Amino acid sequence: MLLEKRLDDLTRLIQGKNMDGLVIGASGDLAYLTGLSPLSDERFKGLVVLKDKSFFYICPELYYEETLELLGEDVDIFVWGDGEGFLKAINEANKAYGLENMILGVNDAIRAVDMLQIQDVIDVKFTVGSPILEEIRIIKDEQEIGYLKKAAEIADKTATEILNHIRPGITEKDIKDKIEELLIEFGGEGLAFETIVASGPNSSRPHYNDDKRIIQEQDVMVLDFGCKYKGYCSDISRTVFVGEPTSEQRKVYEIVLKANTEAEKAAREGVTAHEVDKKARDIIKEAGYGQYFINRTGHGIGMDVHEGPYIREGNDLKLRNGMAFSIEPGIYIPDKFGMRVEDIVVIENGVGVPINKASKEMKIV
Repeated sequence: MLLEKRLDDLTRLIQGKNMDGLVIGASGDLAYLTGLSPLSDERFKGLVVLKDKSFFYICPELYYEETLELLGEDVDIFVWGDGEGFLKAINEANKAYGLENMILGVNDAIRAVDMLQIQDVIDVKFTVGSPILEEIRIIKDEQEIGYLKKAAEIADKTATEILNHIRPGITEKDIKDKIEELLIEFGGEGLAFETIVASGPNSSRPHYNDDKRIIQEQDVMVLDFGCKYKGYCSDISRTVFVGEPTSEQRKVYEIVLKANTEAEKAAREGVTAHEVDKKARDIIKEAGYGQYFINRTGHGIGMDVHEGPYIREGNDLKLRNGMAFSIEPGIYIPDKFGMRVEDIVVIENGVGVPINKASKEMKIV
């Protein structure tokens, strides 16, 4: 059922903008407001919330049963079948709610092709609505923080246990499969994102998405993974060494670890996201590796693994109690190796508290 306080907060924000409502497609935004997590496919579906606090839902017939169960019979649900197309439901909603000439914000789960088709049948204007949804979700309440901490605990246990399963001769996929098995075994309810196991020269690719390489002696490995618990995500990265690291590798790891820990200490209420990013970035620059730090320092986390606040250069958003985000500086030297150390931090009582507890000491297997 749609949470009343969150609806009130959302409509208050809509009223302060130059728009008449929001269209929210299948996404973390929709799950946050309604509990609905429908399959994200080509069929148009979404919650429409208007500034007068009225709302309705457009629903493919295939998803009606679960939608009705969660939203209840008091919510208008406009259903459409594959044979007739979703514009039938749009026209019915227009007759009931008078959408003509409205300015409607959309979240980033609404496809451009669907907006164009809607504009063919009713006179509406679409605009970007994602910042409103980011604003409403960016501060986590006590229950949400509890779920994030539990998800982090599951990831920590996995980060510790997986060290017992890494050895030369097995593949990245073998390790990936074991990580995902452990996440579920320790209490995860699904994956937060596609697990990354990047070994040897692949470790210099921050979002490496293959898994075929065979682990070798003297490999550097970046492990990046997370699970979901009660709909909330974890996200952790650790760097592992297969065999004794070189002197350069030891040096680079210490730089990355220092950037991680010092940025975590810098994360406090009232400090900007830019300042936290700068703390990590300056440490890596001063060590002579600035050109190899190619990612932002962090991203927010909640029901989506990537959401606000974004800990990056130029973001003057001030951190506040209840914000949760990653701190994940890295150094990525092409065709050589890469390293990353990542924790999730929550601002509590004005201070940034890392909720990941898995050891960050250099791990040699």
